[in-house]
Amino acid sequence: MRILALVFGILCTAMAIGQIIPDFPYNGVGRPFLVRVRRPLSADGDLTAALLLPDAKPLGSAVPVGEGRQDLAKLFPALWTAKDARVLHAQLFAGGKAVGPSLVLQPMTIPQLSRLRADGKTVEFAPDEGQAYAGIRAWVDKDIVFDTTLGKMRFRMRPDCAPNTAWNIMQLVTGGFYRDVIWHRVVKMSHGFPFVIQGGDPTGTGDGGPGFAYPLEDSSLPHDFGVISIARDTDPNTNGCQVFVCLSRDGTSRLDHKYASFGECIEGRDTILKIADVPVGKEDRPNNPPVIRDAKLVDSAPFGTGPAPVRREG
Repeated sequence: MRILALVFGILCTAMAIGQIIPDFPYNGVGRPFLVRVRRPLSADGDLTAALLLPDAKPLGSAVPVGEGRQDLAKLFPALWTAKDARVLHAQLFAGGKAVGPSLVLQPMTIPQLSRLRADGKTVEFAPDEGQAYAGIRAWVDKDIVFDTTLGKMRFRMRPDCAPNTAWNIMQLVTGGFYRDVIWHRVVKMSHGFPFVIQGGDPTGTGDGGPGFAYPLEDSSLPHDFGVISIARDTDPNTNGCQVFVCLSRDGTSRLDHKYASFGECIEGRDTILKIADVPVGKEDRPNNPPVIRDAKLVDSAPFGTGPAPVRREG
């Protein structure tokens, strides 16, 4: 019985797989870009792959692709010749239908550096000096699921808007960083509108971090209900592990381009509202803080599909 259960589990897992998996996350420009192509057991038809832009439109035509080991740079020579500075997605298709999560392709260039102006409050970004294109960092597209004491929340990553932030948070999730970490701050209202819930500090004080910091990215994802963003100190380059989830567009629009929004909630609207509704005391600290019991990465839907972001009004 145990063997049958194990076989059934393996088959179910295999049926869920239909993706392009990189041998290594880092792939230097002009070199082989080795990936493995897997077909879901339930998928029929010829396999093709296409490069998709952030709006899910194709960049060029789809190309035939075989199962097993492939060189993505040979399938798509433009990866090394065009040196596109945008985040792209390599999506697998079976019989013309998208299957499995895409492969995220982030160009390895030095990001624009952020800094504070003389007023000590306003963030600005240094001009782009035409940084060298070193290759591509690649990973299978994933969503983050936070399992909290008040319910679950699922966030679709937006590497097209803040790739380094999304990558860093995903590594923390993979490493088990957010286990048993509280939502230590709930700001119900700011400037007359619902504001944010904040968590991700292992110390639970609002002062803890992961032991490193990274520069602010100029994200183009508007802060709105259900958008997840990275908290920081006054210095814009102190991004770490603490995250906040927005409670309204009116309350958080002023955070655009000052904080790096990197994902959007696609499941768990009610959980966000439950956390936002807990009683709080001094300095917006919950009297009985909700806990992130666990966080994990799960395969995303094929790129350009999947649920729309949640809205505050159900």
